[in-house]
Amino acid sequence: MENVQPAAVVASRSPSALRQNSELIAFALMAVGLAVAPFFTYPLFLMQAMCLALFACAFNLLIGYVGLLSFGHALYFGWASYVSAYAAKSWGLTPELAIIAGTLTAAVLGLVAGSLAIRRQGIYFAMITLALAQMMYFVALRAKFTGGEDGIQAVPRGFLFGLIDLRNEAAMYVVVLAIFLGGFFLIYRIIHSPFGEVLKAIRENEPRAISLGYKTDRYKLIAFVLSATLAGVAGSTKAIVLQIASLTDVNWPMSGEVVLMSLVGGLGTIFGPVVGSFVILVMQYKLAAVGEWVLVIQGIIFVSCVLLFRRGIVGEITAWISGRLKS
Repeated sequence: MENVQPAAVVASRSPSALRQNSELIAFALMAVGLAVAPFFTYPLFLMQAMCLALFACAFNLLIGYVGLLSFGHALYFGWASYVSAYAAKSWGLTPELAIIAGTLTAAVLGLVAGSLAIRRQGIYFAMITLALAQMMYFVALRAKFTGGEDGIQAVPRGFLFGLIDLRNEAAMYVVVLAIFLGGFFLIYRIIHSPFGEVLKAIRENEPRAISLGYKTDRYKLIAFVLSATLAGVAGSTKAIVLQIASLTDVNWPMSGEVVLMSLVGGLGTIFGPVVGSFVILVMQYKLAAVGEWVLVIQGIIFVSCVLLFRRGIVGEITAWISGRLKS
């Protein structure tokens, strides 16, 4: 009699299952690493990095798994930051309600912008997102509640659920870590769900997905809104952490920066944007003394990534490990 193995055992040995298991292990290691990191470096730096990492992961959901390049993602990050800061400072909302208010704002803006942008593809899609973002940048510049060039400063951290004092750096760090890990795991589940598989099919061959009966515009709009919403979570949290919302968050260089983070880390990889955001932020801190030359250095890194290692840091490492396992 043949030795027939159970289907579950065979499935567990498939490349897809092995990859998912390795990603879960890496997720656990990342969570542990971030939990102990405040004992070795500045918590405020780590909190800022996690906010930007979540922003980059949200952007990567759109470009890495749907193939849509948005040049205006600062729109959702920045306006969520403004609304969250204003809600906490002027309306006196607790931090969780302020973050929710900013996130809902980003979701609504994402729905409006996405409904317009997905009608076009390629460079036209990118230009529409950039135009909408710049339009809202000038609104932020002129609107009274945003504070113009001064922004909204001295944003109170307040008490989470009216109980936990977020002025305590340790408490604030735990909250930011929970938000980042929750957002990251949500993106992971989206990517590995049937919905995520449809998104990948659209990225690879949209006409074929249409021929199979999928309403691709609807899927792309949902992905766009999800990406904008998660970017809003990052922007809202950042405003509470750094206690400021400024024009920097909503201006076009922020959209370019999130592209660079995703590219350096690895487009279409779950951990790439996290690595890329930490690399870029460390570089900005270390090179702060050179002033505007940081932008030139970032440009050189961008060109180098495109020419030398297009898969990014995580993508190249993954490809190298895969090659070693096959040999």
